[in-house]
Amino acid sequence: MNYWLLAAISTNICLSLPAWSVPRPENTNNAAEMLDLDPQIIEDSPVLQRWQRQIPNILEEIENEPSFRTRLRLGYSYFPSQEQAGGVNIGIEDVFIGRSRLTASGEYQRAFGEDFINYGGDLYYYLRPLGSYVNVAPLVGYRHLQTDEYSTDGVNLGARLKLVLSRGGAADISLTQSWVAPGTAEEVGLTTLSFGYAVTQNLRLSTDIQKQNSRQSKDSRVGIVLEWMP
Repeated sequence: MNYWLLAAISTNICLSLPAWSVPRPENTNNAAEMLDLDPQIIEDSPVLQRWQRQIPNILEEIENEPSFRTRLRLGYSYFPSQEQAGGVNIGIEDVFIGRSRLTASGEYQRAFGEDFINYGGDLYYYLRPLGSYVNVAPLVGYRHLQTDEYSTDGVNLGARLKLVLSRGGAADISLTQSWVAPGTAEEVGLTTLSFGYAVTQNLRLSTDIQKQNSRQSKDSRVGIVLEWMP
């Protein structure tokens, strides 16, 4: 096939394509004329500028844009099993690692005047796209637990079920089950149910209910936590 025939075919293909599918340079003035808008409006709108460059895949963005947000946590904890003591709860939840489905979390809990300490950090890998309303994440991390009955530390293995009631961190429920030092004589099971509800764009209130089960004793904690979403 000669080059003149190839050139003719290429030209015909380009001419037959719809106008919007043929790449061409555009500037703000041309876009403003097409949309019947003041050019200044387009210059001040990152969304319009983005749509000028390329029409986004909205469905893909909804699926992959996280439906929940990173949260800094500070709250009060009540320990019924520890002489009904009060305590503090400090932590950070779901720090996103790059653009992957992997997040990191960490927390520190302590009862005032009682020998009860719980701290550690975990990695979660969400199995479904981050934009999903229902998600499951296996977890692996380290945990140290100390009460007046026992003390243990070691690897923490488990999973989390997250139900997003409203996107963007407005409301969600999570249930986490894990085991510290699994398969050993010091194994401890941790069950945590948490419900969070946003009161402003960046501020949430969260309620935690946690059960701590070991061979030596069973402990519980109820927390009221203020969460800041950066």
